[in-house]
Amino acid sequence: MVRTAVAFTALMLSAGGALAEGDVALGKEAFDFRCTGCHSVGGAGASNGPPLDNLIGRPAASIEGFKYSDAMLEAAQAGVVWDVETLTKFITKPRSVVNGSNMAFTGLRKPEDVANVIAYLASFSPPPAQ
Repeated sequence: MVRTAVAFTALMLSAGGALAEGDVALGKEAFDFRCTGCHSVGGAGASNGPPLDNLIGRPAASIEGFKYSDAMLEAAQAGVVWDVETLTKFITKPRSVVNGSNMAFTGLRKPEDVANVIAYLASFSPPPAQ
């Protein structure tokens, strides 16, 4: 667990982005409870939403072959990139980042749940190139 937290901290610091400190195991629990109905990580297939592997640092609406909502495509055209700061806003209140998305998810209320989910998602993203 400590090794994962250290690796995540190094990832965020090397990316030059905001640091989201979270617990990967608790993030998995929250993700499994709130997100797996539509999204997947780790190569498992998702039913409605795009997979979230390699999400940190990825531009919005960039999974080849996935049919994104018009709102998500507009976010991509506006330059939205899924960094820690943007994900924090999105996971807290999705419509504040992408208004008009097809997602029924309204957000996580607790900041620690948001940080934990981001830590979990970061565990499926490679460190940025040096």
